[in-house]
Amino acid sequence: MTKLSDTQTIILSRAAQNGDRVAMPLPDSLRGGAANKVVSAMLAKGFLKEVDADLRNGEPVWRETGDGHGVTLIATDAGLAAIGIETDSAETKPTEDAAPKTRTPREGTKQATLIAMLRAPDGATIAEIMTATGWQSHTVRGAMSGALKKKLGLEVTSVKIEDRGRVYKLPAA
Repeated sequence: MTKLSDTQTIILSRAAQNGDRVAMPLPDSLRGGAANKVVSAMLAKGFLKEVDADLRNGEPVWRETGDGHGVTLIATDAGLAAIGIETDSAETKPTEDAAPKTRTPREGTKQATLIAMLRAPDGATIAEIMTATGWQSHTVRGAMSGALKKKLGLEVTSVKIEDRGRVYKLPAA
């Protein structure tokens, strides 16, 4: 089960008690920026979704869209599953919108140069990368471990070659 804050649990529990799963009104203690932060996190995780509010039936409004309409918050199957409530629907995963966005490097940057050098058949040494980018050795190592491995999810490998020293490589794209 997903770890939720007390406030998130209260919001989802209230929504589960409503037949239409409306998560409004929010707890009285949750106002302004705090409400926006909690709801934004729950929307990103796919626990809530925004739907058009039926103003004729007095449905509570989360936010106005600016065209005389409003949206309300509805608990998703994933949100109910997060508090331990099973649903009949197959929608128990967060929405695709909540999936992390994959990062891609911009063309013409030093990072793109680094990636191109590492994808070359012969790979590249720290010294070669330093010459091409103007970076110092610690910056090259940091870029490989931080930007390439952690942020972009690329697998940098290294092998020691007798005449060149340690050579770093990326698999071909």
